[in-house]
Amino acid sequence: MIHAALDCAGVPRAPEVEARRIGPKGIALIKQFEGCEKKRPDGKLEAYPDPATGGDPWTIGWGATGPGIGPGIGPGTVWTQAQADARLESDLVKYANDVSKALGDADTTQAQFDALVSFHYNTGAIARATLTKKHKAGDYAGAAAEFGKWINAGSRVMQGLVRRREAEADLYRSGS
Repeated sequence: MIHAALDCAGVPRAPEVEARRIGPKGIALIKQFEGCEKKRPDGKLEAYPDPATGGDPWTIGWGATGPGIGPGIGPGTVWTQAQADARLESDLVKYANDVSKALGDADTTQAQFDALVSFHYNTGAIARATLTKKHKAGDYAGAAAEFGKWINAGSRVMQGLVRRREAEADLYRSGS
């Protein structure tokens, strides 16, 4: 209704931008590396400590950390698979929006976008990463090489992060 009134008054509208969404390849990559760990015999999922610290941040489901369902994610947190799936879906909207904002109007294929969302989902670093700056500058080879620099946790190389960054870089390159 407000749009119709503004249109009648001749007030120009900014073009509506459709939010980008992560595609199936990106979701599959995230699920491959996040997994739903600590599945109990009753089928529910139990929170577990960060592999690098042995404590915070506690994780549950598809890599969910931070505020969760109820008081937050920590020792003793238990979710159903449906809760984990719902959290992943809402988190992916947030992380895709963060990546879109960081990239602005830079040319980005779906494969590149998916790889960048996976990277951001795991690191939270899309806004400050040299990877983003190189992508925005059109240096796709340089951006792809940056994934491999994000393999440390707790000041040590984590083999799971090495494998994840290789997979993200491969997906990113497939769209370049």
